[in-house]
Amino acid sequence: MKVEQIYTGCLAQGAYYIESAGEAVIIDPLRETTPYLNKLQKNGARLKYIFETHFHADFVSGHLDLAKKTGATIVYGPNAQTEFEKYEARDGEELKVGQVTFRVLHTPGHTPESTTYLLLDENGREHALFTGDTLFIGDVGRPDLAQKGDLTSEDLAGWLYDSLRTKIMPLPDDVIVYPAHGAGSACGKNMSKETWDTLGNQKRVNYALRADLTREAFIREVATGLLPPPQYFAKNAALNKTGYDSIDNVLRRGAVPLSPQEFEQIVESEDALVLDTRKEQDFKNGFIPGSVFIGIDGSFAPWVGALIVDLRQPIVLVCDENRAEEVVTRLARVGYDNTLGYLAGGIAAWKAAGKPIETIESITPAALAERVQTGTADHILDVRKPTEYRSQHLTAAENFPLDFINQNMDQLDRRETYHVHCAGGYRSMITASILKARGFDQVVDVSGGWKALEQTNLPKTAYVAPEDLPQELIDEVVNVRT
Repeated sequence: MKVEQIYTGCLAQGAYYIESAGEAVIIDPLRETTPYLNKLQKNGARLKYIFETHFHADFVSGHLDLAKKTGATIVYGPNAQTEFEKYEARDGEELKVGQVTFRVLHTPGHTPESTTYLLLDENGREHALFTGDTLFIGDVGRPDLAQKGDLTSEDLAGWLYDSLRTKIMPLPDDVIVYPAHGAGSACGKNMSKETWDTLGNQKRVNYALRADLTREAFIREVATGLLPPPQYFAKNAALNKTGYDSIDNVLRRGAVPLSPQEFEQIVESEDALVLDTRKEQDFKNGFIPGSVFIGIDGSFAPWVGALIVDLRQPIVLVCDENRAEEVVTRLARVGYDNTLGYLAGGIAAWKAAGKPIETIESITPAALAERVQTGTADHILDVRKPTEYRSQHLTAAENFPLDFINQNMDQLDRRETYHVHCAGGYRSMITASILKARGFDQVVDVSGGWKALEQTNLPKTAYVAPEDLPQELIDEVVNVRT
């Protein structure tokens, strides 16, 4: 028996490859199929099943393409309604793979169809539990992503409590817990950076598995203090239910080199968004007017999903020449399939063609302190998350979370100058690029972000650990959109 976790840091997502006696299962695969196909070929294994723990909201699964290319059966648990062929397993049903067995455990709560898969080894011993978004390391799945009709997040939280108590907690303590996500995912509130653990240890350290936790207290704790989900979540879940274009077609359309003239023509004729994925320093020093920066080396896919509202938006890329296919793939992971090519030769080719270039002013925290003292920095925007801002911030700064920039931009005045910072520089450059693209000409990036600003003598609020923030502030944070 072979069990392999395939972890993707950008999405904080774990897929799984399990093999026994020449047969294999893949659980919660990402959109691209090549890595899985290569693994199967290398091992000489046949893919028998593709197990889906639920309808994922934060990424588009590779289940359909993988099934077409291998002949494997897509398996969901009870209540999973799809527009494609799949096998809907019964609660408690057992499926054989080589010499091992998977027991299907219906564990609704995160979503109605959420299912975990218990792996029994060659001797029938409970070995590992693939929990999807039902149970994370240190947390549980949020219950507000699949509300329908009269079904509330409190209803789902109650189901989740029952699922944990009746299906998961009775299992042996040495069972290994393999979740679908880790720290950084928006599918929970406080996940650990660890990507697996024993169930026994989780019973000791995970607040949601406390033996003395009542159903009412669990519902209250799990269903409150949740930030609104990113806008693309519901759209990705719908794609996972209904289907999508082949990843091969997406790559053929998207990883196409374009001359500056072709690039410009597509921008104009298709009303395409220019997405610049280079390093923030490179972007700051010269970019195509109107382009938006989201660097490929940061939390790329989640920020694309949070900020680009239309999944069908035509996109053209400015990226490092050897990374175009990677960028197209990572866009497709979250459902953005309409990439139409990339600028061959990059910004150098654009300049050589005599095309216009813009820059963003960037200053040090020391320079910002000097401007504050001389009264030339009237507006400081702290674009971190509300909880980060509440924990500690410059007294002169206002919170303008990047997460909600599309909703809140009308609060700003295009005639004013805005100094922008985040924690380290990635989010502030995204913010600056969006503001510049929307006609805010006087935008100044503060390099180094909060980590550097802490070292200045600029007045700051008293530090409060995020976990110690009063509940009324958490409630205020949840309503920050309005």
